[in-house]
Amino acid sequence: MKKMRFPGRVTGLLAGALLAMGSAVSAASFENLIVNSQNRAEEYFRIVGGGQAATIVLSEEEFSQVVRAAKDLSEDVKRVTGTASPVETDGQARPGAVLIGTVGKSPLIDGLVAENKLNVDAIKGKWESYLIQVKNNTLVIAGSDKRGTIYGIYELSKRMGVSPWYWWADVPVVHRDAVYAVPGTYVQDPPKVKYRGIFINDEDPSFTNWSRSKFGGVNSKMYAHMFELILRLKGNYLWPAMWGKAFNEDDPQNPVVADQYGVVMGTSHHEPMMRNQQEWTKRSRQLGEWNYRQNGENMRKFWLEGLKRNAKYDNMPTVGLRGDGDLPLDPGAISTATRNCCTSSSTTSAS
Repeated sequence: MKKMRFPGRVTGLLAGALLAMGSAVSAASFENLIVNSQNRAEEYFRIVGGGQAATIVLSEEEFSQVVRAAKDLSEDVKRVTGTASPVETDGQARPGAVLIGTVGKSPLIDGLVAENKLNVDAIKGKWESYLIQVKNNTLVIAGSDKRGTIYGIYELSKRMGVSPWYWWADVPVVHRDAVYAVPGTYVQDPPKVKYRGIFINDEDPSFTNWSRSKFGGVNSKMYAHMFELILRLKGNYLWPAMWGKAFNEDDPQNPVVADQYGVVMGTSHHEPMMRNQQEWTKRSRQLGEWNYRQNGENMRKFWLEGLKRNAKYDNMPTVGLRGDGDLPLDPGAISTATRNCCTSSSTTSAS
């Protein structure tokens, strides 16, 4: 048996963290989207057949995160069939192509809508929704927003036979000589839970040691694989590793790569306003004690700096207060400190 890339115990924890990610699926069943038989091939859309792969087409105006995911789709086609799909960003619709784009962002998709070749009423204006239309010798993946389109891309990958866990758990990809899509319109409704993701918690020693041996640390090279996993599982959110770690400072590329993938970042339950506790620990001599009642001014300044630093990225800040290092607060000061802290945190976030 092939050894998993990551320790099974921790991989299991990651899987458990994403059990709540399921979305409500419309009446159209994605299970019937892909076939690998060439019987009745003339009725189906050829993704790969006869050693040729369909070209993937996007508009150059498309979100860069969507273009990156489309390149993953090209590689997934190669994983399944041995033949990669070319990727073009000229925005030109053509027969026999996979057309990908985001409603309101992609001239390619908006043009199809204007020409009555695509109906996006089922997803337009909705959160992280998508549809796949197979019709008239084209396969269209249209998303209601950036991540909706990305999810549609990875939906096709999954239906072809590429597991979201192909890298983390070395799930094998079954080879197919041909891959065809069955005509129809397949619609994915918005997720039931708006923000869904992973918290890399209690990561020492297993996860940390593995990351150091594989990537040289818990850094952007490792997080790129984590972000891809989250998106393939139709998640959108990450609380990063935090035992002695500072996501934004340990590797300045960490938030950049999160943005390149389109993943929303946060911080754990005891790390307010996009600041890891390790950032405070490193500055404790200058900033003083982690005590809001006695040192609130420095804490507010610390939080505001974190919000400004990460303002250009997609974030969901934690609001609340715990003791230093996730310890309990002083029982005598809990009520007043927490009330004042949350009021200040909300005001700081709004500013």
